Amino acid sequence: MSKEVTEEGEASQPARDYVDPPPEPLFDAEELTVWSFYRAVIAEFIATLLFLYITVATVIGYNKQTDHPCETVGLLGVAWAFGGMIFILVYSTAGISGGHINPAVTFGLFLVRRVSLIRAISYMVAQCLGAICGVGLAKGIMKNFYDEFGGGANTVFPTYSKGTALGAEIIGTFVLVYTVFSATDPKRNARDSHVPVLAPLSIGFAVFLVHLATIPITGTGINPARSFGPAVIYNSGKVWGDQWIFWLGPFMGALAAALYHQHVMRATTIKALGSFTANPTN
Repeated sequence: MSKEVTEEGEASQPARDYVDPPPEPLFDAEELTVWSFYRAVIAEFIATLLFLYITVATVIGYNKQTDHPCETVGLLGVAWAFGGMIFILVYSTAGISGGHINPAVTFGLFLVRRVSLIRAISYMVAQCLGAICGVGLAKGIMKNFYDEFGGGANTVFPTYSKGTALGAEIIGTFVLVYTVFSATDPKRNARDSHVPVLAPLSIGFAVFLVHLATIPITGTGINPARSFGPAVIYNSGKVWGDQWIFWLGPFMGALAAALYHQHVMRATTIKALGSFTANPTN
């Protein structure tokens, strides 16, 4: 009798139209034996190289602006360059590596167990190396202007304190990483078939809007690789002195976004507690 009641109860409940992917193992040595892993790492390297080349070249072109405001793309154009490149590169690499192109994004996805520790570290190394190569390429092509116009490096502008800059980086990265979580949520993907196409667009717009808000403060980092590449190639004391802000801020923002998405929006903790109280044993 109890079995029949249980079966009827299960049948009356609507079936879930999505399945949460199982968490990735913390350490999966088998990844190192398959080509798809190395292909993904290469994709992250090349994507970050292209991202830094285009965006740093745009920043240097913007800094060349003289008394004629229409001579360069302007601040709005710089923001579009960053957001547009993220849209293009995420769209192009999402099916290969997940389209991270940012150590902070990789860190956030690692915290919610969407990537393993091995993959997270490999991605971050590839992203930083790609950023260095991309900025080096930009310097090689624009060598007459690279050093003169700041090398596209991130620094805290003199009118702002380091605390303000750190807060801007934390909030900006939170916006970006939270957008990544929301746009790639398996529940939303299952119920809205158009989301996989719009996910890169929403992520690119998040990058664009954050740049509009924080370019006057820090030049906008929200991506440790984006800040590290120009720091290595430009190699200025001021740039290295501010570098910690562009690592600590994005990682703190990614941590906050991961906690908010998992424990508030997805209610992971509440669901776990509910599983202990729903059917108590005698």
